[in-house]
Amino acid sequence: MASLQLQLSFGYLSSSCRHLPISTFSYPSIRCANDRQLLFNRIAPVYDNLNDLLSLGQHRIWKRMAVSWTGAKLGDCVLDLCCGSGDLAFLLSEKVGSNGKVSGLDFSKEQLLMASSRQHLLSKACYKNIEWIEGDATDLPFPDCYFDAITMGYGLRNVVDKRKAVQEMFRVLKPGSKASVLDFNKSTQPFVASFQEWMIDNAVVPVATAYGLAKEYEYLKGSIREYFTGNELEELALEAGFSTAKHYEISGGLMGNLVATR
Repeated sequence: MASLQLQLSFGYLSSSCRHLPISTFSYPSIRCANDRQLLFNRIAPVYDNLNDLLSLGQHRIWKRMAVSWTGAKLGDCVLDLCCGSGDLAFLLSEKVGSNGKVSGLDFSKEQLLMASSRQHLLSKACYKNIEWIEGDATDLPFPDCYFDAITMGYGLRNVVDKRKAVQEMFRVLKPGSKASVLDFNKSTQPFVASFQEWMIDNAVVPVATAYGLAKEYEYLKGSIREYFTGNELEELALEAGFSTAKHYEISGGLMGNLVATR
């Protein structure tokens, strides 16, 4: 298994993220819920296959939309928060090119190992501009006004302190830059909400069961119920200081994407 490439030479890193040479791990003090961290470590080996099966490949379209909404361009310095196995980070890398920089941060070491392994297997030269960091979405190891764009795919819903995570995104974004947050949509339409729960019970969990991960995916319904509606996400972003915030419902309202401009 390939090791993580962590070229962290920033003098501003907090004590939770140490200076390290290339090809080593960072083991910061992560203050995320242990049960969620362990869950994502367990599902890491089959995470990509399950995403393809459960969405019939549509998650790749949604992720391209999320990246497009950031406005990331050649030469930009960008962040993929809660990066998982790296799908959004790789798409961002293609946007910013070899002269840009992509930081992929996640609290799951196993997910980051998968991302690093994929990085070494893929041949595009621009993917060399990605570094993987094990860290906390509510305590980012970056200075104020550092990034030109931020993506967060299926991560905010799983962060314990969502308000703090949004505040941290605002803090590290440059003025005028955008954060794009893709996740399940907590619909206010009864039919959509009921269909979404039916899909989880009758498609998601049965497929996950075949991989021995039924319990790991049964949490989905509860996490969506505890999540924010589109209007609530917009209010959360504005309260954090973003100048504008717009939530888009996609895939018939099953998914949603918040676009917030600092």
